[in-house]
Formats: sequence, C-alpha cells, structure tokens
Amino acid sequence: MNEIRKVGIIGAGTMGNGIAQACAVVGIDVVMVDVAEAAVLRGLATITGSLDRLVKKDKLAAADKDAAIRRIHGSTDYDVLALADLVIEAATENEELKYKILKRADGLARPGAVIASNTSSISITKLAASTSRPASFIGMHFFNPVPMMALVELIRGLQTSDATVAAAEAFAKRLGKAPIVVKSSPGFVVNRILCPMINEAVFVLQEGLASAADIDNGMKQGCNHPIGPLALADMIGLDVMLAVMNVFYADFNDPKYRPAPLLKEMVAAGYLGRKSGRGFYTYA
Repeated sequence: MNEIRKVGIIGAGTMGNGIAQACAVVGIDVVMVDVAEAAVLRGLATITGSLDRLVKKDKLAAADKDAAIRRIHGSTDYDVLALADLVIEAATENEELKYKILKRADGLARPGAVIASNTSSISITKLAASTSRPASFIGMHFFNPVPMMALVELIRGLQTSDATVAAAEAFAKRLGKAPIVVKSSPGFVVNRILCPMINEAVFVLQEGLASAADIDNGMKQGCNHPIGPLALADMIGLDVMLAVMNVFYADFNDPKYRPAPLLKEMVAAGYLGRKSGRGFYTYA
C-alpha cells in the first residue's frame, strides 16, 4: 500500500479539526469536509487559534504554522474526497449517520484508498460491512484533544487486512502518535474501561454521596488521575458519553453498563459539558 500523502476528513468539529491539525503540522495535505460552510469555517478558525497558541508558547515556529495552515483546505463538496489516500470519518457518535456518511465516502474514494472511522464505540466490523472495501476499512480512534493526546486506537474489524493495519500504523506514527492495535468490540479497550468508570462517578453524584468537585478531587488525589471523571465527562461531551454507554448496554446485554439516569437527564436538558457551557460544571 502506497504512502498516505493526502487525507480527507469528514467532520470539522472537535475531533475532525484536531486530526486535520495533527496531519498538517507534519507535512500532510488535508481536506476537511462538512455539510455546512459555517461548520467548516469554525473548524478552520479553531485550528488557526490552536496553532497561534503553540507559536506563543514557542512550541511551533511562525513559518511552520503558516505552512500548516496552507496544507488544510475546507470544503462542503464531498467530491474532493476522491483525491485522498486516506478518508477519516469523524462525525458525531451516531450509528445510522455514520453508515450514511461512510457509504457516500466509499462511493467517492479512489480504488486502493483506506477508509477509517474515528468512532469511540461502534463495531468496526459492522461499519466495514456497509462499504464495498471492508478489507481496506479500519477504526482509527483518536483522543481529545487530538493535537496533545498521543494514543490512537487502531481497531481491526473481522475483514480488515494486514496491509490496512500496517498503513494505518505507519500513518499514526508519522503523526507522532503511539498506536495500539485492538480487536473490534464495543468501546474497544480504553473506553471499555474508562466510560463505565465515569458512569459510576455519575451514579455516585446522583446518589448524593459527594459533590462533583469532591468526587473529582478524590480520584485525582487518591488515584493520581490528572483530571477527575466528571470534568473529563464534560470535556468528552455528555451526549457522547451517553451514546457510548447505550452501545455497551445494547451490545453486551449486561445491566452493569446501564447509563446513569442523571446522565440521561442532563443530556435531555442540553447540559452537554464544555461545548454547551454547562455540564457537571459551568463554563464561561
């Protein structure tokens, strides 16, 4: 499989623009596609702001920032994906939406191109089966914030070829990431462990055992976690957390994965965490 020189990213939100930035700073051309021009412009503005902060901290030269920005192109035209060696779907964690997007991407991507999903919980085997190239399909689960987090989970479906895994692994390492290869299973490895822990913290809060701040401080001071579980949930997005727990509950058919009622209530209220300005904490 040839070297990945151009990447197409579907979704200009938090994960999509983060992946685009990670590609551009190491010299890879990127096209970032979204359905709305406003979403594309927000994504590009987020990348510019992030790179500007790196320059101010002397972690990136101004000339390198300018070069990275020139490598990123935004579009609402999915046809530009035909030029990509790798297409990464980074849409919201909604299974039916992902099927729809991936089928469209599959029809546009050139023969030999790899298609990946940044899903955090959905079966890669099922997503791969919705395309005409399941052997060239893989999960590439980046972690938020993408420019800072080293880990990328590479999830192989039952159909994923060794060549596709090797290409994805080489690409992740080129980004300066530390990839791990895992099998397709609900939540894969990290979220299989992490999300039930966060969900249990929500139960603890719901039952009034401690305040959100004390729960988080307890885990930071007692378990040496860099961030508490409830603050982390706010960063991930409570809607994403709920979607992941719903996948676990449905796919494992095990009551230990039931989403906390308080988590459901907060999502219903629109309290989604940092992105909405309110979650377990309030944000300016």
